[in-house]
Amino acid sequence: MKILKWIFIVLIVLGLVGYITYLVLDEELPQGEKGAKAEQLADKMLAAVNDSAWQEIAIVEWDYAGKHHLVWDKDRHWAKVSWENYDVFIKLDSKEGVAFAKGKKVEREEVLKQLLKDAYAIWVNDSFWLNPITKVRDAGTERRYVPQKDENLEGLLITYKSGGVTPGDSYLWLINSETAMPEFVKMWVQVIPIGGIKFSWENWHTTAGGAKISQAHESFFNVNIDQLDTWISAKEYPNINEFTVLE
Repeated sequence: MKILKWIFIVLIVLGLVGYITYLVLDEELPQGEKGAKAEQLADKMLAAVNDSAWQEIAIVEWDYAGKHHLVWDKDRHWAKVSWENYDVFIKLDSKEGVAFAKGKKVEREEVLKQLLKDAYAIWVNDSFWLNPITKVRDAGTERRYVPQKDENLEGLLITYKSGGVTPGDSYLWLINSETAMPEFVKMWVQVIPIGGIKFSWENWHTTAGGAKISQAHESFFNVNIDQLDTWISAKEYPNINEFTVLE
């Protein structure tokens, strides 16, 4: 009985600590203002990271947080998503594709359907972390200018009204007022219960074509983009023949 009593006390203490942490860290979503100032700041940030060079990339390959390995054929909007013992090739528009488990093709329809669903969700998340800045003008987005107390930073709030896996998520980009490079992002997203969690945007990689992509994001948990490589032409990608399974 004494053990149960102490377990109960520990659970209460942990609950109180969690609740207090929530109250301290949770931030309300800022309102901001739509209009020319927000659109101009979006333009400046896109130019700073050379988004036009990103648009010219045909294939990008990367590791997400040491969990997933992805190859994205941007021209055809196809992807290879690998995790654990699975390699899934998926047409991102139709969400159709082919899956392999330990190198063996998955034939069972219900298993294939679930793997394609998992692969698509992984791709949505991991490609967003790879370069969310390029998505600030995606269909269904709303942009608002949010003034900052720090005169060295400007705020651009992006709300995804539709699209993706979790529509309604919002991201406040904190942008260097001189260089227009993003330094941090604050998130109000469904998968994180605390609003306004702040991640750094650093360790910039410049592709051969000149696009800039951040590879390190630090917060109460860290997200790293590793083994990043890009190709301007699909023909240059050494494993392009892998995608013949989708043809």
